[in-house]
Amino acid sequence: MGRNMATRVALDAIVVTLLMFLVTKVASDDADPIPWDKLQLSAWFDKNVGPAKERTGLDPALAVAESKPPKIINVKQDGSGDFNTIGDAIKSVPRNNPYRIIISIAGGTYVEKLLVDHYQTFLTLYGDPNDIPVLSYNGDAKTYGTTQSGTLTVEATADYFMAVNLIIVNTTPRPDGRLLAQALAVRMSGKNGAYYNVKMHGYQDTLCDDSGYHFFKDCYIEGTVDFIFGNSKSLYLNTELHVLEGTTPVDVITAHANEDPNADLGFSFVHCSVTGNTTKTYLGRTWRSHPKVIFSFTEMGDIVNPLGWSSLSRPLYRKTAYFAEFKNRGPGATPEQRASYVKKLSDADAKPFISLAHINASSWLLPPPKL
Repeated sequence: MGRNMATRVALDAIVVTLLMFLVTKVASDDADPIPWDKLQLSAWFDKNVGPAKERTGLDPALAVAESKPPKIINVKQDGSGDFNTIGDAIKSVPRNNPYRIIISIAGGTYVEKLLVDHYQTFLTLYGDPNDIPVLSYNGDAKTYGTTQSGTLTVEATADYFMAVNLIIVNTTPRPDGRLLAQALAVRMSGKNGAYYNVKMHGYQDTLCDDSGYHFFKDCYIEGTVDFIFGNSKSLYLNTELHVLEGTTPVDVITAHANEDPNADLGFSFVHCSVTGNTTKTYLGRTWRSHPKVIFSFTEMGDIVNPLGWSSLSRPLYRKTAYFAEFKNRGPGATPEQRASYVKKLSDADAKPFISLAHINASSWLLPPPKL
């Protein structure tokens, strides 16, 4: 970045910060919790997650990034765009980019292993909503290591990332007892990232929700074992969790990785659905000592084991795990049969987990762009 550009960005940040101090009305995450009626979700979201130009209290760097129209980079396989591949388009984004860049992706199947590198900030991957592109690769843990096996990897400090209208697939075969068969569709490590209308397909370890504050809305995530795992603080809204029949004795949706008793982390699922073709599903397990997972207002099919949660061979973790449920429904929601260490939340207990405050959204969460 040249000296003039760096000076301009710094001045923009100062101006935005001063404006924030002058504004008296600041959005509050706690003001409007997620409604219990799913039919009200769209109106609630539009009211609480407005575009940057209508917002106050955004992170200063984000306010600067959204202060001018985004740069659009077009990817089309027929050669009529700026790039033929998504990977080349991503590589064109400079590190420490100060303004929003949208990579607009035309329909088609892109067989690529994609990396959003450290410090590639304010990047959006936007698929054509009328012809949603498929991002596909067959990396597995044996070849790349688990956390590097993803079809799409968003590294730490690739902050304010957004993915919209995408199908992301890891085509590695279903695990059959072979070693190192884990295969990620997505690894999300950047701070403050959002996924809208994104489908993730895999088996074991489909989504590594690695670290940071993340938001998933209107998504679809499928897998067999631990297919949502990691150590982030994330909110999943109106997302389908589809459990495939695995070769292990149990199928598990979540494996939260927290080991720090003082860390403020956890997965919150609100107005989601649990579907699938297996009868041995657990909502989560004690993979690490202090996992935190909450399901609220969620429709649970009969694929869920009545116990709901598993401590595997680690009974001591029952004392330190925070597994909780609130007003779920469906044949798989059986609170009277749940394991004894599962928390049944009151309205007051549930409030922090059915709010945008769970992910500090007022300072960074934006709606998907409209192209």
